[in-house]
Order: sequence, then C-alpha cells, then structure tokens
Amino acid sequence: MVATDSYDVVVVGCGPVGAFAAIVLAQAGLRTLILDAGFEPHPLPRAVHLDHEIMRLLQSVGVVGRVAADMRETEGHLHIGADGGVIRYLGTVGQTRPYGWANDYFFYQPDFENHLRVALAAEPNVTLRLATSFESLTQDRAGVTLSLATREGPDTVRSRWVIGCDGARSAVRRQLGVELDDLDFEEPWLVVDAEVNEPLHFPPFAGVPHGADLQRLSVMICDPARPATIVPGRGMHRRWEFMLLPGESEEEMTHPERVQQLIQPWLEGIAYRLLRATTYRFHGLVARQWRSERVFLAGDAAHQTPPFFGQGMCHGFRDVANLAWKLALVVSGRANDRLLDTYQQERDPHVRAIIAAAIDAGRYICVLDPREAAARDAAMRSRWVGRSSGTAADLIPALAAGAVSPGAGERFVQPWIATEQGRMLFDDVTGTGWRLLIRDSSLLAQARTAISRHVPELGLSVIDASALADDGALATWLGQRHACAAIIRPDFYVFGLCVDAGNLEMPLKYLGDRLFLNLTDRGSHP
Repeated sequence: MVATDSYDVVVVGCGPVGAFAAIVLAQAGLRTLILDAGFEPHPLPRAVHLDHEIMRLLQSVGVVGRVAADMRETEGHLHIGADGGVIRYLGTVGQTRPYGWANDYFFYQPDFENHLRVALAAEPNVTLRLATSFESLTQDRAGVTLSLATREGPDTVRSRWVIGCDGARSAVRRQLGVELDDLDFEEPWLVVDAEVNEPLHFPPFAGVPHGADLQRLSVMICDPARPATIVPGRGMHRRWEFMLLPGESEEEMTHPERVQQLIQPWLEGIAYRLLRATTYRFHGLVARQWRSERVFLAGDAAHQTPPFFGQGMCHGFRDVANLAWKLALVVSGRANDRLLDTYQQERDPHVRAIIAAAIDAGRYICVLDPREAAARDAAMRSRWVGRSSGTAADLIPALAAGAVSPGAGERFVQPWIATEQGRMLFDDVTGTGWRLLIRDSSLLAQARTAISRHVPELGLSVIDASALADDGALATWLGQRHACAAIIRPDFYVFGLCVDAGNLEMPLKYLGDRLFLNLTDRGSHP
C-alpha cells in the first residue's frame, strides 16, 4: 500500500508526554500526526506528580491555565524513619520560587489528559488519529513509512521524523531493537487510589518542618514492617503505595479486604471510594539508544524511573521539550541534523542522575531489617537534621555537553515582573523561544549586531534586564555568575554566558557553531 499522507513528525502514543509533544511541535510550525491505539484517555490515574519545570513548559504552550485549576499545589516529600520521626525533607516550605511556580503539583491523570486533548484539538498543525495502532516502520534517507492498524483495516503514513512516546512496553522501541540498561532496581509495590471525603489521619510525626502541612506533602514511611508512601492527589484523590513483603503474592495484596486493612489506619471514620488497587514493579531502566536515524524514543519508552521523587512523567516532558526545538530547526533547514544527536547526549545524564537518586532513596526506604533501619535513621538525621535536602528538581544537574557552552547549562529563572497589566511571569512578558538577556541597554546595539552576524536564523530576541520591574532578580542572577548577558534556549536552559561586556560576539558565534548553523554546514540538511 502506498502511503498517501505525509507529515513532518509522527508521534506514536497520546498519553501526557505524547500529547505535549504534538502540541509543542505543532506550535513550532511542524505538521504533526499523533496516534493512539485507544479511543479515550486511560480512565484510571497512573502518573500523579509534576514540578515547576513542567508547569513552565505547559505555560509556554498556553495550557497551564487550563490544567492548573485541577492540580493540588504541594510542598515536597517527607521521609519518616522507623521510629516515626523525620529523617529527610525535600521541600520548599517558606522558600522563594525562583522559577515562578511551586515545586510540586499533584494531579489526576484522566483529567490532565483530557485537558491536553482539548488543547490538541485547537492546534491546526495537529492531526489526532485514535483507535490506530502502530505496527511497524521502515526508514530511508528521506523519511519513515509507518504501517498502521485501524478499524477500517491496514494503513500507511509517511513522515520525515517519528517520536515513540508509547510507554514502557513501547512497540516502537521493540521495532528498533533497542535494548534497556537495567540499573539494578526492581521492587514489587501495591498502588491504591481512592476518593476521600476528608483530610487523612496522620500520626504525630516528630521533626515535621515548621509550617509544613502533612495533607500537602508526599509522605514516605520508611518502616521496616511495611514501607509505604502516602500521596496528596488533587481534590479528593489520594494514593497509597505499599511495598510487597517477601512471600506476599500480587493476587493476595489486591484482594479488597487486604487493601482495606492497609489503608484503614489513615481513614478511620472517613468515607471513601476505592478507585483501584494494582501492583507494579518499580524499575530503573534506560534505553541504550534514543535515536535510530529518523526515529526517537521519549518518556517511558526511553526510560523508567522508580517513583520515589515523582519524576517519571517529568522526564518525558523534558525529553520532548529538548527535542522539539531541535527538530523545528532541522525541518526548517536552519540546522544540520547532527544537532539531533545532542538529544540523548543531553537528556541521558539527567535521567540517569534522577534514577540513581531514586534508586538510592528506594534502597533506604525499602530496608526491612529493624537494626539496619535504626542505623539508617541515625545516619540520615545526622546529615539532614534541621534543614531541607533541597528538592527533587534540585537533583537534576546542569547540562554538561551538547548544544550548550562550557560552564552553562542550568535552568534559567522566571521572576515575576510588574507591568501595566499587573504582575506577570517573565516568559509571559518577554515571550519564549531563543532569548538573549543583557544586563542593560549599553549592550543593545552590540547584541543586535552580533545576532545579525552569527545567528540571524534563530529569530533571537534581546531582553534588557534593566528595563524590567523584577525587584532586581535578573540583575542578581547575572551578578552571581559574573555575567553581563545570557543566552536562553527555548527549553529554558542557559546555552551560554558572556562575562566580557566588550565581546558579545564570542558566545553568539559559538551558538551558531554548536547548532550547526555556520556556513560550512548550510545546505547539508536533509
């Protein structure tokens, strides 16, 4: 059968990561097809947490206002030792919000997916095909042909690029023959979701940070008798996760009477409705190859993270935010496709850093020996007593290689700006895309000349920090880095800094070279 439809990008899988990928690609001007084997979003909650970086990404595509109303803003993760006292706190109580949003949000995935699908429907560059299964693909120098199964029978489509966002059992990954690195963590847990009419009952834990509300924290009970986690969902939704102990069967643990016995201490006298109880095996897995010629893996298709810091879905959003602006440059002919090799180069270290931290946490959470648990509690209190150990998002390192300058690669801040229309977030005032933030107007002419000379293709906008009423946040940020200017990427990571006010040429020339925009590479794009 001859493929009659042709696209710039086909996204396989319309879960949250795939839907976001299609939205951001479409807004970048790419003709995008998104496929899903189902017809409706999955009806039960799976992912429940995202952080400030993902809220900023949702802000960037204009859907954050739609989804924020259905989220519970929270204050981090509290780890409770075997004796009922705090051994570690990763949270933000009483702290500023340098990125504009709170650090932790909990949501109900069916609602979240519905919001994203409404946003998809508003994008003229997106075609959504439901009840359409990916079967196989073949690649050539010009693109990819995908074979599909539909209710009407077999079909084929043609695309320049493909992104597999089709989950942990990814058919795209299997088709490519990509193997997974097993990072040596696998534990069976029972996950219970319920609608609860009142606040949960919590024991009087010792050492809870002043001002912290247990109803607004993810609480990890590191009890050798039964490690468990209690998660604050949006609205009435609550989640429990219980480790299966040696000798316990999955069938036994999902029996309604057993589930009720496990959650009852938190619900004495409280009405609730059980939504589901199912078992999962928490894994640490990373694909060895994220790109195969014209096909990419993203989200759970590329990596699976133990859930102890709530970063699994966040990884997927970061994946497609990283990849989308690069694909847009390549498809439009402004960059050589070697730029796409920086996708795994940048994202793989981030994912592995978080998985390593989650596995480390999982190993101390899952301690079942009482003596070992007591020693763990003492050691962790000596390290973390009286202070936060940061946040889960702080575990993400700066980009160290790829489309980034040496010494840069951190996420850029997002202060609030006073405007005539009221207080607005930095991105809403300045726009997104490529931006050059300069210290003051004395650098304006030099900046525009350097942009015109080295990266005219990027449409890079110049932002004068001194002209924004931000209470000095941007000037402070630049000053702490001894910089007079910063180049900000579309995914909000800092490409590079300029420390020499007399030479803005150097970082902008380097930008052109790293994105393969220099003249020697022009004309060689596919």
